[in-house]
Amino acid sequence: MADGLLNHIGGEDRAAATGATTELVDPATGRVHGRAPRSGRADTEAACAAAAAAYGPWSATTPADRQRALLAVADAVEAHADELTAAETADTGKPAAQFRGEELPAIADAFRYFAGAARNLPGAAAAEYTESRTSLLRREPVGVCAQITPWNYPLMMAAWKIAPALAAGNTTVLKPADTTPSSSVLLARIAAPHLPPGVLNVVCGDRDTGRALTAHPAVALIALTGSVRAGQEIAAAAAAGLKRVHLELGGNAPVIVHEDVDVPATAAALAQVAFYNAGQDCTAPTRFLVHARIHDTFLDALAAAARALRPGTDLGPLNNAAQLASVRALLDRLPGHARIVAGGTRPARPGFFHDPTVVAGVRQDDEIVQEEIFGPVVTVQPFDDESEALRLADDVRFGLAASVWTGDHDRAMRATRALHTGIVWVNTHGTTVSEMPHGGVKHSGYGSDLSLSGLLDYTRPKHVMI
Repeated sequence: MADGLLNHIGGEDRAAATGATTELVDPATGRVHGRAPRSGRADTEAACAAAAAAYGPWSATTPADRQRALLAVADAVEAHADELTAAETADTGKPAAQFRGEELPAIADAFRYFAGAARNLPGAAAAEYTESRTSLLRREPVGVCAQITPWNYPLMMAAWKIAPALAAGNTTVLKPADTTPSSSVLLARIAAPHLPPGVLNVVCGDRDTGRALTAHPAVALIALTGSVRAGQEIAAAAAAGLKRVHLELGGNAPVIVHEDVDVPATAAALAQVAFYNAGQDCTAPTRFLVHARIHDTFLDALAAAARALRPGTDLGPLNNAAQLASVRALLDRLPGHARIVAGGTRPARPGFFHDPTVVAGVRQDDEIVQEEIFGPVVTVQPFDDESEALRLADDVRFGLAASVWTGDHDRAMRATRALHTGIVWVNTHGTTVSEMPHGGVKHSGYGSDLSLSGLLDYTRPKHVMI
């Protein structure tokens, strides 16, 4: 797939106008496995023009028409499971069984959910809210969307962006991360028989490609899943054109573990989630806040669970050399009071792998506590009471997700109310469903993926008075 990778614009596969390409590296081996277009302004112009031309006819289709198209795309995703798995794993290095068994079904489900949601838009009842005048509410698509996706879950994040945008009647230009474009381009190709040309376009490239795309005057809405830095840059650039912006940014999820849990079972369950996808997940449990009464026992159990995980079998590599270097540098800068109790090293094998790592003895103002790690590294801190746990949990700039582990229902419900995050799990962590919103607060961004909220983010209300 990657050897012949091309942009998908207006229903056609195209090389970059300049012929420029970039190397694609398999993170599991560190070897080049293909090349992708490095698109420039001419390519983003062509993609936005195609999306703008397709918008009028596509926005005029009925919800039932769009439902049929998205259901066909979902079926095509399942029919092309082998090719999509090969494309995704070549770019990410993640275990094929993980992608095919856990991620691909969720990708198809997102298309099916939004296919149905397209036919169930909410709105205020038509009524005479003032004398002799009838008001009604229309929900309309916003126009051409520019969507930028990350390298940790390339195809899943593409589905989370594309499905609601198209279900609402918009057209889109998607720019995947420069290291992981293969599965997104393949998705556009397998969706092409079911969508009019120009409705879904994919342009590959780097940051400059993204800047050219988001600056295009035809773009009405910009949706990004990425870093805080990228979100701040996009929000600032969008302000000049007063474009709508939807940002799903970083996370630094706290896990509050109370003294009444089953320690071995809780540690084992959380280790599986924390190191899934090599910790490259914005909702991954990274800051373990453990009641002082069970802290040492829990730390031992978590460290043992981390040591039992095998890079290359149980978890994949970091996506690229720069991310591996970032994780290594963070560990190299650990203060003297912190200690590594598991991992902390790289396995003796090719690729960008890192051992699952547990760090204890950290303090709240330490860099490794305050900043997103985005790798297979977690920290463990003790707390003495519930109020301290909640204070420590919220004392970072991120607010995407959190979880609380306890058998006390009242305590759990107090935490769900008090935690300043977009998602709170109780006695579980990391599970998402298409029917519920996925988004954060503070430096984790604004707007929602998934759910009816995610669909409404791609619409604009219009009041009609008769």
